[in-house]
Amino acid sequence: MKIDIVWFKKDFRLEDHAPINAVAKSNNDFLGVFVIEPSRLNEEDVDPIHIDWEIKCAAELQSRIRKIGGEMLILHDELINAFEKLKAKYEISNVYSHEEIGTEWSYQRDIEFGKWCKTNNLNWKEFPTNAVVRRLNNRDNWYKLRTERLSQEIIPAPIKLKFDNELKMDSISSISEIGLIPRELRDEYKPGEFEAKNNLDTFLNQRGMNYRYEMSSPITGENSCSRLSHYISAGCITIKQITKIANKRVAYLKTLEKTDSRKKWIASINSFKSRLAWHCHFIQKLELQPTLGSKAMNRLLDKKLNRELDSERFDRWSKGNTGWPFFDACMRQLTATGWINFRMRAMLMSVASYTLWLPWKETGNYLARQFIDYEPGIHWSQVSMQSGTTGINTVRAYSILKQSTDHDTDGKYIRTWVPELSMVPTHYIHEPWKMSKTMQKQINCIIGKNYPRPIVDEKEARLEGVKNSYKARGSPEVRKISQEVNKKHGSRKKPNKLKKRTKGRQTKLT
Repeated sequence: MKIDIVWFKKDFRLEDHAPINAVAKSNNDFLGVFVIEPSRLNEEDVDPIHIDWEIKCAAELQSRIRKIGGEMLILHDELINAFEKLKAKYEISNVYSHEEIGTEWSYQRDIEFGKWCKTNNLNWKEFPTNAVVRRLNNRDNWYKLRTERLSQEIIPAPIKLKFDNELKMDSISSISEIGLIPRELRDEYKPGEFEAKNNLDTFLNQRGMNYRYEMSSPITGENSCSRLSHYISAGCITIKQITKIANKRVAYLKTLEKTDSRKKWIASINSFKSRLAWHCHFIQKLELQPTLGSKAMNRLLDKKLNRELDSERFDRWSKGNTGWPFFDACMRQLTATGWINFRMRAMLMSVASYTLWLPWKETGNYLARQFIDYEPGIHWSQVSMQSGTTGINTVRAYSILKQSTDHDTDGKYIRTWVPELSMVPTHYIHEPWKMSKTMQKQINCIIGKNYPRPIVDEKEARLEGVKNSYKARGSPEVRKISQEVNKKHGSRKKPNKLKKRTKGRQTKLT
């Protein structure tokens, strides 16, 4: 009996799934396959929490596929080895998958798999992923193509699949079966397509009214943000699905009586929709340049910045032990939960790059391993921007003190994640090293003993980092490459009049 294989590349859903739909329309048996490749586990950006999350999402999908008559395997093997074994046991008619916009590792893997399929006379067809467009030379027509892609109808989930073959291979069910132990996270992340839709529903109808105004804070953002990123990165839900549901919600809100809450809801959902557009905009950069995780967009600029790895600084930065309370709280929250809001992610990278002058590759890989929702296209595009290695983006050098006083005025967040400072008076919570020695003894918080002194003078080091960045960007050779980077990766959206008037001000101390 012939089978069609759907190779799942972290696209764990039934609805809006072109590969599944292709098999459902055929007369062939349906076999889904998700392969955890040992070689991937050696990549510097991969962490057991990623694999654990993917296996849980795959297992949830496997259960749903079996309920409607199909079959799915979760395998631990190199991709071509796995398919050699499948080919020896089954008569494979077609292989279907989505495109994956990943790092060089997945890019090369796909090339090798394509060669293997051609050698073995197997038809492998890939379908587009979200609104990322393959094989573009530049960004000129991308927005138009994106809009067309997202306007297409949602592909319904199949009601029935079939698998009349005998199951001849064993499937793994948990990460422990491949010998990995993920770090324990405080938050419980429930896998699957239904949970993704439930999260979206609570965001659009309950939690998200103040999204626009509260997404920047790690305190309010934990509830007011959509909290869909880990579902999107695992492919439990698509950008098209989210956009259409958000549009329906806005259309409904516009039929209601005008109130302050209606105004806030519409503003927040529209702001959220703009973030959905940025999602594919950033991943498109990785499609255009798969080396973003290993090579800077502007390599000459990166060379002139000449950042070197200081092991002590890196260690204190990565462990949330810098002596800057708000920064340490953010890093510790990320480590403990696998998530933090977008603005704070940018701050973590900016501080590493400008204030501590650490190299982007090492810090970028470390952060990638902390995120439960790690999406290579978004992550490495942001690392490039926040480390100042594109040559085309505004220098964003985050002031930790400003972020701290803006988002945690009373220090409650700091005290939650940095318990060493729990007894520090609010007046000193943002800069505890300014307490007198007498006060430090009274509250049993000796700076330099119970909590570290700042690793460097934050303001002085940050401004020095900005200065050195401009110096590196100033040469004609670097500017020429920056122009090429902009031609390839820059947004084609026309700047408004305000942006034109402020074009000369290229530093943003946030």
